[in-house]
Amino acid sequence: MVDVKKVAVIGAGTMGSGIALVAASSGYDVLLVDVSEDQLAAAQKYHAKISARSVEKERITQEESDAALARIVTCTDMTGLNDVDWVVEAATEQVDLKKKIFQEMASHARDDVVLATNTSSISITDLASAVPEAEDRVIGMHFFNPVPVMKLVEVIKGRATSETTTARTIALSESMGKTPIPANDFAGFVSNRVLMPLINEAFFAWEDGVADPEAIDGIMTLGCNFPMGPLRLADHIGLDVCRDIMLVMHAGLDQEKYLPCPRLVELVDAGRLGNKSGQGVYEYGN
Repeated sequence: MVDVKKVAVIGAGTMGSGIALVAASSGYDVLLVDVSEDQLAAAQKYHAKISARSVEKERITQEESDAALARIVTCTDMTGLNDVDWVVEAATEQVDLKKKIFQEMASHARDDVVLATNTSSISITDLASAVPEAEDRVIGMHFFNPVPVMKLVEVIKGRATSETTTARTIALSESMGKTPIPANDFAGFVSNRVLMPLINEAFFAWEDGVADPEAIDGIMTLGCNFPMGPLRLADHIGLDVCRDIMLVMHAGLDQEKYLPCPRLVELVDAGRLGNKSGQGVYEYGN
């Protein structure tokens, strides 16, 4: 166990709620912060559901489940950051929003607290520029969805990230049962620089009439041994997230090939965001 007892997670969406549950299940006290009471309530329901499933499958005992859930406290502001030992930001993939959150995180947290971000594509150096007094403590800690299942944490140093911060992030990731692997600070890092253009190209194949979504996904699962087709995976990730990541990579790498496919943008504009909205490439009902 690293020198951390209490972790704060900023943002109670899909990723933030997953990180909070994994941290609590690993023995850490957790402060889960979100401006939306409804989002915090949804996160609590998610925690209860996943924990109950783990008990049912005999991965953990009922006592362990109850203890993990009891470690998670929710809050709608960051005033409680003054007594935490680690902060992970997991807000929407928008640069300006994240920079604003980092400024507030730095103003409330102690000077020795690591300020990590779960961003999947945004430059760590750019985010750290919002808190110049704490640049050496800013690092990328990119978990993967679903967080309780996926083992990888992509660890990304910014220009000023210290070796101490990096070593502590690797140790904390391992203490949560994760496998940390380093990547350099380029837009999209490794995972999304490879994955998102593939997903985007699947949308172009659909838009161009090469095949219907079911056929595209079927060919990629059966022919390329993918566990899930790229369009189904896009729904799982969130079409808005896919669009935002493509835009970040387009801005950061300055290449036209990273522009999101118009069909993807149209679905997002129509509110079809994938699994979380009940509609995306596919229909999911309620």
